[in-house]
Amino acid sequence: MAFGLTAVSGLSVGHFTDARRPTGCTVVLADGGAVCGVDVRGAAPGTRETELLSPINAVEKVHAILLSGGSAFGLDAASGVMRWLDERGVGIAVGPKRADGRAVTVPIVPAAILFDLWVGDASIRPDAASGYAACAAATGETPAEGNIGAGAGASVGKLFGIGRAMRGGLGTASISVGGLTVAALVAVNAMGDVIDPSNGRIIAGARSDDGRGFLDQMAALRCGDWPRSMHVLPAAATTLAIVATDALLTKAEANKVAQMAHDGLARTIHPIHTMSDGDVVFALATGTSGTRAHTTIVGALAADMLAAAVLRGVRAATSLHGEGLPALPAARDFAAATSADNESDKS
Repeated sequence: MAFGLTAVSGLSVGHFTDARRPTGCTVVLADGGAVCGVDVRGAAPGTRETELLSPINAVEKVHAILLSGGSAFGLDAASGVMRWLDERGVGIAVGPKRADGRAVTVPIVPAAILFDLWVGDASIRPDAASGYAACAAATGETPAEGNIGAGAGASVGKLFGIGRAMRGGLGTASISVGGLTVAALVAVNAMGDVIDPSNGRIIAGARSDDGRGFLDQMAALRCGDWPRSMHVLPAAATTLAIVATDALLTKAEANKVAQMAHDGLARTIHPIHTMSDGDVVFALATGTSGTRAHTTIVGALAADMLAAAVLRGVRAATSLHGEGLPALPAARDFAAATSADNESDKS
């Protein structure tokens, strides 16, 4: 059985990764459509079709969600998702006929982007062909994690500058209990440090002056050790997430689940929802289990799975280095190097 977002029946996930920079996009396809809600908390979001997800607006279901790197340029990848769905007649039937007599359908594809232009040649970003390729790669198998798709160029710990940052990544998690499944998928690309809430320890974030330990950005702020310049680009980061369930939810309930799920980000990223983050959480409900679960239960589990997915994404990341690229160590390598340094200091 699949683990992560694809553990929710009716969903498939596909990635496109452009290794030239790197950057990429991730698509979630909803077979038969899914009820969708959204909650935007970051101050610098880049989104498409999110207003349509309000409970007071008309469309009840979406057919895919796209998460993309490339800043606002990456929204172009959603056009490729629409083309892929359109070719298969997926969408809302709107009345007119095609030349072949088939009804015209309009796919509903909400999307959100993150800022990864720090990494490599900023003129390379996901486009319509990238979104199309992500759809073609979509499967119901457990999604790959780490620096893939929308998490390909992700980084964390940037409040004190990209020079101290570390690698972010894409992660997923799921739980099946009481007749329903709740899952999350997230591209972690935050200004803040990533914290393991089980012990309060930083696992990836801004590094200290000597590069051998963690700065602890919140501790620095509390001590009055503030960044020398707060002229950070208005959309220099952003964490994007999708939580999903096979329970039956209304649009209003899905929006509430998205709102509650943000707590998973708050537990694991410090600080979160800054002026330079455009943090967005989408919530999908496929209804395939036929279970009418209480919104509070689904939302609480969604926050839990989102926190777990954040940690998995960062721990699955690999270090980045090379000509024209910032040196971004990964949590797995940084922890090993720090341990080795500590042992050397003792000898």
